[in-house]
Amino acid sequence: MDMTSKNTSNKPVGVIGAGSFGMAIANILAENSEVLLYARDPEIIKKIAATKEHRGQKLNKNITATGDLSYVANACNILFPIVPSSAFRTMMQQLSPYLHPYHILIHGTKGLDLSLPKGDSLDSIETLTREHVKTMSEVIMDESVVVRVGCLAGPNLAKELSAGQPAATVVASHFKEVISEGERLLRSDRFLVYGNPDLIGIELAGVLKNIIAIASGVLSGLELGENAKGLLISRGMIEMIYLGKAMGGDIEAFLGLAGVGDLVATCNSTLSRNFTVGNRLAKGETLDQILATMEEVAEGVNTIKIAKKITENQHLRAPITEALYEVLFEGLPVEKAVNLLMRYPFNVDFDFKKPA
Repeated sequence: MDMTSKNTSNKPVGVIGAGSFGMAIANILAENSEVLLYARDPEIIKKIAATKEHRGQKLNKNITATGDLSYVANACNILFPIVPSSAFRTMMQQLSPYLHPYHILIHGTKGLDLSLPKGDSLDSIETLTREHVKTMSEVIMDESVVVRVGCLAGPNLAKELSAGQPAATVVASHFKEVISEGERLLRSDRFLVYGNPDLIGIELAGVLKNIIAIASGVLSGLELGENAKGLLISRGMIEMIYLGKAMGGDIEAFLGLAGVGDLVATCNSTLSRNFTVGNRLAKGETLDQILATMEEVAEGVNTIKIAKKITENQHLRAPITEALYEVLFEGLPVEKAVNLLMRYPFNVDFDFKKPA
């Protein structure tokens, strides 16, 4: 299998997905490269071509919108797939026929893919194993011949990126070349790029922090103050690490920019979709009402369902995840959930040598 990279410096870069984060990354890439932005909706493509604007974001003149996946794959050696986790595998199945071993894919999706045996659901399956739960890098490798895979993770709120505010990201990959290409394409005076070899750990950090961000939105909606938020973030980080270890990540991934950095940003930001879900729950809305009026997916909702099943199967203590599951799917009032958490019998601050 020939994995020799073609000359990438003069080729356009592809971004798959015209959501707010996809467009923000496209704008950053467009500072250094021509960018092909794939969108499914022909109306969006027409609008971007005519106005260089979408969802209130102005797009760099170096960005060209297209609805042709084969064109994007043939024109670009490096692709950034940034679509919701629920659509990611289908997108990869559509893209895969046009991919070759020379392609590099660096995804920006903070979610999990669930692949269950036929006839099973998350509620009916007796034991949910790691084989059933895939990160997006694992989906890419499941569905294509691409080997050089990476991810973006970090405190990357799309509206702030689009406004040109200073930020940073982590490019994680097992391949040094993927990290160096990510740095080359993305780094600017306002956007720092760090590398990390722990691909799975970094992916899991970005995924699991969404759970704690929902809980932070609940605290904010109930106006419970900064002390409570500090308690949540610290206990939430510990819970993320326990869950991450159970799913194959290393502790170190959670202690850097993609873990604690992303956690702090999303737990304190009204721009975060996951924070917004929690905030609206605390104000009395149901999950169905919230999801029906959100333009983009809050990945934490699906993550809570998966993480809850993992905690049951592996006998982990994950009280924040468990409480949120009851609020989201079993009708537990948010005030009661907070009271239950405050009475939870923690007896040590943290001890990562022992299981949760």
